[in-house]
Amino acid sequence: MKVQKLNKNVYDHYTQYPEKILQFGEGNFLRGFVDWQIDQMNQHTDFNGSVAVVQPRGSEKIKRLNQQDGLYTLFLQGMKDGEAVNEHMIINSISRGIDLFSDYEAFKELASSEELRFIISNTTEAGIVCDEKDRLEDRPQKTFPGKLTAFLYFRYKAFKGDQTKGCVLIPCELIENNGEKLKATILHYADLWKLEEGFTQWIHDANTFCNSLVDRIVPGFPVDSIGEITAELGYQDELIVVGEQYYLWVIEGPDWIGEELPFAAAGLHTKIVSDLTPYRIKKVRILNGAHTAMTPVALLYGLKTVRDAVEHPEVGQFIREMISDDILPVLKMERLSQYADDVLNRFKNPYIKHYLESIALNSVSKFKTRNLPTIQEYAEQKGQLPERLVFSFSALLYFYQGNEKLQDDPAVLQFFKEVWNQENGDMLRIASRVLGEERLWGANLNEIPRLSERVADYLNHIHELGMQRALEQCCTQRGEVR
Repeated sequence: MKVQKLNKNVYDHYTQYPEKILQFGEGNFLRGFVDWQIDQMNQHTDFNGSVAVVQPRGSEKIKRLNQQDGLYTLFLQGMKDGEAVNEHMIINSISRGIDLFSDYEAFKELASSEELRFIISNTTEAGIVCDEKDRLEDRPQKTFPGKLTAFLYFRYKAFKGDQTKGCVLIPCELIENNGEKLKATILHYADLWKLEEGFTQWIHDANTFCNSLVDRIVPGFPVDSIGEITAELGYQDELIVVGEQYYLWVIEGPDWIGEELPFAAAGLHTKIVSDLTPYRIKKVRILNGAHTAMTPVALLYGLKTVRDAVEHPEVGQFIREMISDDILPVLKMERLSQYADDVLNRFKNPYIKHYLESIALNSVSKFKTRNLPTIQEYAEQKGQLPERLVFSFSALLYFYQGNEKLQDDPAVLQFFKEVWNQENGDMLRIASRVLGEERLWGANLNEIPRLSERVADYLNHIHELGMQRALEQCCTQRGEVR
């Protein structure tokens, strides 16, 4: 018997809602996090809105979304109110995908929609950038902010600068002050494209840019178990998403946003706050920091998933001590150890296979954002180095040696290739060159006392002994850090 594909003919409760949200990004995270919350608001409040999705890059997923009428199945698995819960639901909050390469007109048309009010994005850390070659006439522009500036300009023109037709923009990229950065990049494009003063004014007066912070582990499509899942569901779904039960969304913005997006009324614990700094630092340094720092160590050790790493006797000890001894001491906040315990429990979620390889994407820019501030602050506050984080940093540099599977900016990969080829195994020279590359780190890290020597030592250990013994020698012997 042929299994039917999920679409509105298979799903009896299919509803078409007015398109109130434009979303840049069709990946697992947004569908397992934002679009699920929109679905909850439609079910439990009078929000009555759907999401039109455009892609920041290719268009495969957009095609699949449209074949399934925007429907997909979300599995939420993990601890909920102290119980292990594995539940699934069909999400019906996406109205359609717009392929910017083949249907730019539909994108333009959406800009003149009365109902549209919100713009949400998640285009990875590297996403909020300007490409000077982008033009207003391009269909589409290369970058996400380029596409967005064009969209807002079409909207400004369509409504003749009407102040009530601005949007609320909530970027979810994991960078500090993501809302402010997005606004600055749009203003830069307006200047670059010589758009009229009235448009710039309208951006300032009619639109609200919110910084935001997202927190939910969404490992993506369950490749390993898709046969069993399809048999259980009774339909075929190429867009299944798996996420953990835990989630937090903190939006920094005016209180009235909570009236327009009724999270609280839907029973969601998304917070609208005046300052998200403490939430951000805690999450980026502990959860994301631990993710990024464990990845090269665990991969070089031969492990596959986050859970494998945390439950492994040596690597798990390394991760726990790195959080408690290196990361927490520099953060001056309350309830840190509770949060750290929660994070470690989330990493052990038995339902979720979070592959380290997928976390390794763009590791250099992630390390810079998530771990480097901890190393710098630790060195300043204590006059010594956080040994485990430095070990992880060394593992990262080693990992970037001729690794074919690495996904990162081509210029970054090229730089590492050159350094490793030219320095001929002289670890101190390799460490000094990499640490001195300001384009990677935003500073010359050789200025941090003893850091380059320490990284070189660890590189030698990893190279000569292999990760297993290097970890043992450097970090876990008798619980002492040498």
